[in-house]
Amino acid sequence: MNEHSTSSGPSPAPRAAKDWVKILSQYREADIRRSYFELIVTLGPFVALWALAWWSLSYSYWLTFAISLCNAGFLLRLFAIQHDCGHGAFFNNRLLSDWLGRVLGVLTLTPYDVWRRSHSIHHSASGNLDRRGIGDIHTLTVNEYHAMSRFSRLMYRLYRHPIVLFGFGPGYLFLFQNRLPLGFTDKAKYWISAMGTNAAILIWLALVMWFGGLMPVLLIFLPSTLLAATAGVWLFYVQHQFETTHWESEEDWQLHDAALHGSSHYILPGWLQWLSANIGIHHVHHVHSRIPFYRLPEVLRDHADLADGNRMTIRESLSNARLHLWDEQSRRLLSFAQARRLVAQRG
Repeated sequence: MNEHSTSSGPSPAPRAAKDWVKILSQYREADIRRSYFELIVTLGPFVALWALAWWSLSYSYWLTFAISLCNAGFLLRLFAIQHDCGHGAFFNNRLLSDWLGRVLGVLTLTPYDVWRRSHSIHHSASGNLDRRGIGDIHTLTVNEYHAMSRFSRLMYRLYRHPIVLFGFGPGYLFLFQNRLPLGFTDKAKYWISAMGTNAAILIWLALVMWFGGLMPVLLIFLPSTLLAATAGVWLFYVQHQFETTHWESEEDWQLHDAALHGSSHYILPGWLQWLSANIGIHHVHHVHSRIPFYRLPEVLRDHADLADGNRMTIRESLSNARLHLWDEQSRRLLSFAQARRLVAQRG
């Protein structure tokens, strides 16, 4: 035995989730030069690849299609910058953040003010079983599911099927659902956001068709949009839908516990982490959403306990697509088959 093995004493107790808020506040200040740099190295290649894809239409539609798929990564990153704008994290100036977010919303097909409100609700209610329904992926408990009619269970199973969630769903969400301020139709502000974004998108696409016809829309706009949307929905899914995620009823729910323990740390290759703007460091983001995305790696560098928390590899994340029901007793997200066996065992 190592002679020093008993001299170090017990390991320090892990910090409470709410204690991290104060610690992480030192990372919240945006660097204006870094923010502009991140915008330029994302928007610049996005525009350049659009132009290259348009040029390639004269030579090969397959080449155009391939370039547009590559550009989906930069579109995803533009959405991540819009996301930081929504949290007031990209610039220290709120007005500047909001207007950049609105402009980027035209490219990402996302009405900025509508999305910012729904995403704020997501952050303020994530993991709360009594506040589901806005800004989240619909998730039922085992008891709720088995209390439903056969038809309702079928509809839920269809909704949660990977072909719907990651196939049809992203296109429906960004091309159609985002066109209306669903959930906020009683406020003029959100109608203005949605209709203003819609008008700008129509003008943009009309100009594309005026100068290039239908093919730029079919081979550049749609492929890049749909692939970026699918990647974005998948990232959002695995950031909260994993076996040991965190759900509580209102009386037991605590904001910071849900933020830290109900969000994953998605381990991605460096190039994917760059394209997704470090959004895989999601547990840190949820604890303190004002931290700019380019400072999230600093947090992990300085705090090893956060770097080790809620880690999930790409291989591990693939199995999450089969988890659909939260069991309040075992505190696990289960597959339909696991839930069925569990109900049978409990009688």
